[in-house]
Amino acid sequence: MSASNDRYENAVARYFEAWNAGEPDALTKAVAAAWAADGSYTDPLAEVRGHGQIAAVIAAAHEQFPGFAFRLAGTVDGHHDIARFGWELVNEADGSAPVAGFDVITLDGEDRIRSVHGFLDRVPA
Repeated sequence: MSASNDRYENAVARYFEAWNAGEPDALTKAVAAAWAADGSYTDPLAEVRGHGQIAAVIAAAHEQFPGFAFRLAGTVDGHHDIARFGWELVNEADGSAPVAGFDVITLDGEDRIRSVHGFLDRVPA
């Protein structure tokens, strides 16, 4: 992994730390560490801006899928201020992954997320 790729890998690692934070205080801190203050998150089900709204979307996902964790699927690819990666929502009890997607993020000068554009590739019926 090159030094420039470290930038994208680290940003994506912080992203997953936020998505997997279970406690409200941990979630608040993880979102602040991953996203710029005016950062955004957009996918087919949500379009939000700012730490509070992003944390609310993550908390709602935890409520809908208790006992699940988000995991990187494949590698992180990036250039300039943009990175892309696949992910799965994995049931920690049996390892199944009923939800999967692909995200594209843009980073600011401090390597915090300015925007996420998410796509859902696999969702439960």
